[in-house]
Amino acid sequence: MVLLPAIMALLFPPAGPAAVAHAHGPVTPPVVDEVVALHTSAGLTDVLALDAFRAAYESACERSPDTRVLAVADMSRPSTEKRLVVVDLVKGDLLLHTYVAHGQGTGELMAEHFGNQEGSHRTSLGLYRVGAEIISPKHGQALLLYGLDPGLNDRALEREIIVHGADYVSEDFIAAHGRLGRSWGCPAVPRPDMPVLTRLLADGGLLYVHHPSAGTLEARAR
Repeated sequence: MVLLPAIMALLFPPAGPAAVAHAHGPVTPPVVDEVVALHTSAGLTDVLALDAFRAAYESACERSPDTRVLAVADMSRPSTEKRLVVVDLVKGDLLLHTYVAHGQGTGELMAEHFGNQEGSHRTSLGLYRVGAEIISPKHGQALLLYGLDPGLNDRALEREIIVHGADYVSEDFIAAHGRLGRSWGCPAVPRPDMPVLTRLLADGGLLYVHHPSAGTLEARAR
């Protein structure tokens, strides 16, 4: 996932010959932080914290460097905020910004407790590969998830953790209850967004579920 040349071209277009010349020799191009540049070009400054995007991007580059589309769920934010983004890493475009629920065992308004155990109803942090579209008997259109982080989320498939739509992920629910509803650990989204997420992520996209405690939990898992 070598995106720096494209990002550099976007942020610093080629200059004419007169602009390149300098009295003391060639001008050294500025050093660009690839993550900061992509975060800016995708319009994430007021949408997703840089540390959340950096953690997601670096994990994606390490595990699946050819992936084009990355979804990031920032569970450090309250469920009343739109805390799920989907980004095209090649074009530097924000493709979707929406709500996402956390698990019943993870907290009320805020996500506070995370886990990988069957029956915990907790959200699992870390990087997931998004699999095939399925039709869930309970939820309808859904996406399989394969946890890629041992000890953090690698039991996702056996726990039946999927991306699915839910009526309790809506602004109407927030207005009535002061928070989103909660899942059994699945990253549930507004029902109208499921067709879009399926088109963007099915069979090869990545999802990163972020919280600052992820590093501590990963260390414990080892």
